[in-house]
Amino acid sequence: MKINKPSQMMDFSQIINIKNISAGLVAGIFGCTGPALLIINAAQNLKLSKFETSSWLFAIYFFGGIIGIVLSTKYKIPISGAYTIAGSVLLLNNVSNYNYNELTGAFLVSGLTIFIIGISGLKAKILKYIPLPIVMAMIGGSLTRFGIGIVNSAKELPLLGAITLATFLIAPKFTKRVPPVLFALIIGMITSVIMQTVYLSNLSLNLALPVIVQPKFNINAIFSIAIPLSILILGSENAQAIGILFSQGYKPPVNAMTVASGLGGIAASLFGGHAANIAGPMTAIFSSEEAGNSHTDRYKASIINGIIFVVFGIFSSVALGFVTAFPRALMNIIAGLSMIGVLKRSYKDAFSVEMFSNGAFFSFIIALSNIQILNISAPLWALFVGVMISLVSEHHDFYNMINNSSDRLV
Repeated sequence: MKINKPSQMMDFSQIINIKNISAGLVAGIFGCTGPALLIINAAQNLKLSKFETSSWLFAIYFFGGIIGIVLSTKYKIPISGAYTIAGSVLLLNNVSNYNYNELTGAFLVSGLTIFIIGISGLKAKILKYIPLPIVMAMIGGSLTRFGIGIVNSAKELPLLGAITLATFLIAPKFTKRVPPVLFALIIGMITSVIMQTVYLSNLSLNLALPVIVQPKFNINAIFSIAIPLSILILGSENAQAIGILFSQGYKPPVNAMTVASGLGGIAASLFGGHAANIAGPMTAIFSSEEAGNSHTDRYKASIINGIIFVVFGIFSSVALGFVTAFPRALMNIIAGLSMIGVLKRSYKDAFSVEMFSNGAFFSFIIALSNIQILNISAPLWALFVGVMISLVSEHHDFYNMINNSSDRLV
């Protein structure tokens, strides 16, 4: 019997490669561990039941994963869906002022607001006049905390940190095909088990179904939660993702990404979730070389991540025990290592050109400061102040940008 020639057989590497798998896996594991702790903390502050907490997790992970899968598949661009981590921090600072139903009402208003802005096309028009160096400086400032987290987390658990970092640095000497961050994650997990810093005592295998949460509309919650949350998603998460994709040579569907974030927010709010939107940091990982050597196949890493998020959302009640199993320091180290390439690219795009240098500098330091004014977080202030400073001191750069489309986002 004659077998098919190699040229006639399907090459699995043409469908998906190790970088697609490792980037999707690493980002998915990170997204389902450290950031989930913020939601759990907020739920504990609200004194929510296990069913309500797992429903909240289901909403943000399931619909966030669906967004990433659908958009990445449709546009063949590494667009990642998740939820706003900064929004989780915003909630931690405000949940004590309202009950869960009032918060859910604010979540619903936020989703509707983003959806309306998306279908109006206003987001794309605004981005035409935001300079790329200022956006990339904001991204660099916002994500630098992940790099700093490597140092702080390694200090917290020195032996675990040293072994994980050593693995990351040594791995490329043995193979270039597998990203070193995947080796670092595996060795870090094994080390955690050996050091007995993994705890599964609270693990439960009982699957809890998501619950519908009745929204209650409170005008104060709308102003202090819904509006800042909407601005945060539009001005931080979406802007980060769009800016990164443009810097990597993609042409992202700006309005579709905004509409998807709005629909995701609406769907998530029905189950008590605060958002399901385009994720800036995740998109940054999947658009970089860590997710694939070719621009044309990096979207597959986002799909893998989306599948992990969907599964995690469905089994969120069971996953609650695993979230706190591995030390948070390890996940912070892995997150920082995953961001190295993105950070270097952000710094280069922000500061390697002379145009908008003043605006980019202030955009960077404001985003880095993580300042919060009027319940609006640092990334949005970084964009606003950066643009205002450039308008005053670098108005000639704006004139040149308007006449040169390569210097702006869209």
